[in-house]
Amino acid sequence: MVNVKEETDYLNIYGFVGKPDTAKKTRGDQYFFVNNRFIKSAYLNHAVNSAFDNLIAKDSFPSYVLFIDLDPSQVDINVHPTKQEIKFEDEKIIYAFVQAAVKHALAQFSVAPSLDFTLNADIQNLDAVSKPFTEEKKETASSSNLYKGFTQKHQAHFIEHGKKSELKDWKEFFTKSQEAEVGSWEKRNVESEKLEFEKETKLLTTNFKLLTSNFLQLHNTYIIAAMQNGFVLVHQQLAHERILYERYSVIAHGQQMPTQKSLFPVTLDLAAADAVLLNDLLPELAIIGYNVEPFGNNSFVIQGIPADVLQGNEKHSIELLIEQFKHFSSDVKFSKREKLVRCMSRQHAIKAGQALSQQEMQALVEELFQCNTPNITVSGAPTYLEFKEDYLDRMFGK
Repeated sequence: MVNVKEETDYLNIYGFVGKPDTAKKTRGDQYFFVNNRFIKSAYLNHAVNSAFDNLIAKDSFPSYVLFIDLDPSQVDINVHPTKQEIKFEDEKIIYAFVQAAVKHALAQFSVAPSLDFTLNADIQNLDAVSKPFTEEKKETASSSNLYKGFTQKHQAHFIEHGKKSELKDWKEFFTKSQEAEVGSWEKRNVESEKLEFEKETKLLTTNFKLLTSNFLQLHNTYIIAAMQNGFVLVHQQLAHERILYERYSVIAHGQQMPTQKSLFPVTLDLAAADAVLLNDLLPELAIIGYNVEPFGNNSFVIQGIPADVLQGNEKHSIELLIEQFKHFSSDVKFSKREKLVRCMSRQHAIKAGQALSQQEMQALVEELFQCNTPNITVSGAPTYLEFKEDYLDRMFGK
């Protein structure tokens, strides 16, 4: 379980949510309490589920026990005879708070990627920071509708009707602002600045920066990597599965994967049931780099394999692929191609127990944190555990 605790002037949220790998196929162990009263709310349940997007399968449900405390005047408990269904005065704000609280909890415990909000020193040199905030500017800002929308009670999401005319000068405003900045931008290499910005943004969104190129492999299974605020323990097989899955997904859903022709085609004999399955998969196999042709009597000829499959391992590769595909056959929500991509990433990943060089470990860790979802495999297993410096200090009573 992951601890949830958020305290604000409007409401407090606390309790626990289950980690992604504890998600179930049925709705259960889902409890909401508002001012210590048990309630049922499909609306708030959707808020929790949305916080788990891309962390659990679409047909799985997280477990949670969440308590919400807020002003009783903001709640109407008389909308249902059993009083288990209630109505909030401002449901949108409650939804946003619940979703944000769960996301924050998952990020704090390294269950989901978190953002690094460390202040960049360059920000202090911006005009908005360095120039004084005069009384005139303060009065202008406080009188604007935008300011009022965020300071008046329950107005954070409210948009005034009939005010669209205030936007009529947006083009002129944008043009003048753009012209004012052109002078400084012309002195820079725009393209290099853009590439550097994208690189730094990637690092910020993953919240990980390597401090050294020296890595420690533990039991030929785990990689210990020092980071800016602690260290991470990476499971090399699960991490490589995530890397390969994202790589194969991009290729398989965009263009055909390259095939290396076999100098000596291999004949593959299968059981009747496996032969029917393989024959049905031939078009999809071709997309991911396999060139296999029927040879009659449940036999096939392997003419080519994906570029990253070792020569001489063709037969075993396809046999293993068929067995792994059977494992996914009950998951009707996946397409054939998606199942094959998952099988390929699992099959070709480096295995636990395999010794890695310093260069291999560095490449694995760096490539993992460049993934869109580096923290879990497609099956929901964690690829790494994070040990932050403050947590280590607490462990030793510091």
